[in-house]
Amino acid sequence: MNPAQRPPAADEYAHYLHHENDPGDPRYRRFLSKLADPLLARLPPGSQGLDYGCGPGPALAAMLREAGHEVALYDPFFVPDPSPLAGTYDFVTCTEVAEHFHDPATDFERLRALVRAGGWLAIMTCFQTDDARFADWHYRKDPTHVVFYRATTFRHLARRWRWSCEIPAKDVVLMRRPETSA
Repeated sequence: MNPAQRPPAADEYAHYLHHENDPGDPRYRRFLSKLADPLLARLPPGSQGLDYGCGPGPALAAMLREAGHEVALYDPFFVPDPSPLAGTYDFVTCTEVAEHFHDPATDFERLRALVRAGGWLAIMTCFQTDDARFADWHYRKDPTHVVFYRATTFRHLARRWRWSCEIPAKDVVLMRRPETSA
């Protein structure tokens, strides 16, 4: 989206306050399980992770902690402490966040740097699949959604980084950094 058309930060924050991300909501947990289940199946016990863009109710982090993993939090609006961004992790999750990136190239490089060798980058965002219906697409109508992706976008990133890429569920991508330093 043209930067001039993006909402001001205060409006963006106000919009996020209307999201219902209750960690105790079984429907929200079911939604997040599209990413959590395939990621958990690939993680060794006691992995360390980062929930990047966790929002006001870090439900995914709660689910991963319940499964025995350590999870740090970062969100530019709700958990703005940048210290977790200085570390590296066995996994980094980014659920319903990538569509908010104002500078996707920079943000994806940041995410890449946060993942240790052999680790996972797990992303969930609604893939753009139908150009003819784009104008009326519900996801596009959210004023805070400023960039959209296709499955091919993530496959391209993975090839460029020399990482593996899986799409285990609709709108979910798991990219794995090789054991060697790629």
